[in-house]
Amino acid sequence: MTAVVTGLGLFSPLGRGAEEVFAGLIAGKSGIRDIPEGHVLGNSVAFAGLAPEIAATEVLPATEGRMVDRFVLMALAAADDALADAGLTVGQDVDPERVAVVVSSGAGGLTTYEAQTLARAERGHTAVSPYLLPGMLPNMAAARIAIKHGIQGYSSSIATACTASAHAVAEAFRLIQEGHTDVVVCGGSESPLNPTSALAFGHARALATNWADPTQASRPFDRRRNGFVLAEGAGVLVVERAEHAAARGAGGYADLIGWGATTDAFKPTTPRPDGAGAAGAMKRAIAVSGLDPADIGYINAHGTATKIGDSAEAKAIRAVFGDHHPAVSSTKGQTGHLLGGTGALEAAVSVLALAKGLLPATANLEEVGPDCELDHVRGVARPAAVRAVLSNSFAFGGHNVSLLFGPASTPKRRGRENDGD
Repeated sequence: MTAVVTGLGLFSPLGRGAEEVFAGLIAGKSGIRDIPEGHVLGNSVAFAGLAPEIAATEVLPATEGRMVDRFVLMALAAADDALADAGLTVGQDVDPERVAVVVSSGAGGLTTYEAQTLARAERGHTAVSPYLLPGMLPNMAAARIAIKHGIQGYSSSIATACTASAHAVAEAFRLIQEGHTDVVVCGGSESPLNPTSALAFGHARALATNWADPTQASRPFDRRRNGFVLAEGAGVLVVERAEHAAARGAGGYADLIGWGATTDAFKPTTPRPDGAGAAGAMKRAIAVSGLDPADIGYINAHGTATKIGDSAEAKAIRAVFGDHHPAVSSTKGQTGHLLGGTGALEAAVSVLALAKGLLPATANLEEVGPDCELDHVRGVARPAAVRAVLSNSFAFGGHNVSLLFGPASTPKRRGRENDGD
């Protein structure tokens, strides 16, 4: 069975909505900025990728919004937008039992947990809210989406750090291929902008530092890169059985045609320097699709701007593609790193790049670093009609996931509605 992407929802440092986010990427806009006065982060970090504000009442009834973590609210917003974009109402356009939801988070509601821990330390055990667990558990984004939209089929959340939402999209492929469901609402969300998380990454020397201009701090594949920029946000895709989409007259952005996953089995926080695990994930995705490496025209790289990570990914790409040189870019130069939300965000960007024939550039890539030589999209976006695109995600624990997309197989195709086509 063919799986097609019919809806996209994004909530990110570049704004809300897939079109707004993609337009920001193409225009070279940055979502990374100095931490505003009064933010919970305080002086834990100097800058981050901050998504728009959202109140619980924007996505939940007033009686249900008590102590719901920001990662859940962002996931709900993205899911609402994705379903609206797909033109799909559960119970009206599809049997509720034939809809699944797989929306992941790397860590869940750590900001809420930290606030409650501080409250207990300051005011005693009576300060701990009974709403803590349903507000912050990692599965609550998927659960709240299911409850709000009446989704009664398979429901899950996958906690694999920075590959969590890429794994969720891969799970959508499996569920549709095996005939378990007709529609999957999939993706992920992360709200890591709290002092303890930021300080932990900082003390691990994983974060970019010593940049006066925050928009210059995230530098994937650049010689001067010195770490990633912490960011928050959510991405949700509606992936649908192509025959089901066509029967209801829905258009697709792209088909989800392959996925691959491997484990480095190396170190908890460091990838294999030779990129063997990453290469294996890409090879598996291509094999599942039935395509050849030469058919891949663009790769949205994981590209976090860490020294070892970017080098390993570049080596992996060269090992997989040899004399073929697909265009490569990392959009984290503009969004920062959304951790568990990043895979879905970048999958959506990859889908739009394919559908629109326009490849976003890697921001701040002024001088390609040693071992990072690839066909980088630099400076400005590159028009290109490509047959297939890969989206890579890698994570602490050695998780590697690659998602592969091809042109939509539905009679109606999406992606150029706002381009005059």
